[in-house]
Amino acid sequence: MVNKVQAAYVVADGLFLLMGIFIIGFSVIVGNIRDEIPENGRQAARNLLYQRFPLTAGIANAVFIFLTFIVTLPGLATQSRGWLKLGAYMTTFCGLFSMILGLFLWILTLKTREDFAPLYWAQPANVQQLMQAEFNCCGYFNSTSPAFVTDATCSSPAAAALMRGCATPITSFANIFLDNIFTAMFGMVGIDFVFVMATACLLKDRKERERFRHIDEKSGYGRI
Repeated sequence: MVNKVQAAYVVADGLFLLMGIFIIGFSVIVGNIRDEIPENGRQAARNLLYQRFPLTAGIANAVFIFLTFIVTLPGLATQSRGWLKLGAYMTTFCGLFSMILGLFLWILTLKTREDFAPLYWAQPANVQQLMQAEFNCCGYFNSTSPAFVTDATCSSPAAAALMRGCATPITSFANIFLDNIFTAMFGMVGIDFVFVMATACLLKDRKERERFRHIDEKSGYGRI
């Protein structure tokens, strides 16, 4: 008969592994595309946001998740509770690590408007032009700060003065984008918590089975 507690642990362990695969996949892909030449304003803004992401920390977290998964395998293959306990401690560390990354991204949303300004100013005119066209704006804070790039959207100083600065629409886009990312990170912390709970249940189950086995051995019935 299948041990339902251990089956639940295996499912949680699998989700934990998938989480690590997602984190390292995301970090590697973003690291490869964040320096691409943008083709539109949204891509330009997204790439600038990616440049602020802690990708190295994300890869380190994923590697530690893989190490934790490997540690859990002896616990599944044997009846040893020591490996399970070690895996639980390592999973807790992974959860804290993921929470810190999520909090870092959340903090970015609190000051996106100000922090994005130097990134915008540092971009060449063609990239600023892409963002002006995409977000229907001129300049950053306004058409003169910094000076707008002349294009179809901002064809003259008089026309640009009537347009909003790009700070507001870019900040709105960035915050929605970052909200999705840090929400995913906090969701992963939830998976870590579930895995720790599954580990605790399996430890308790094995402890009880071991206790009953000792009782049966003392009673002369042998193993159950």
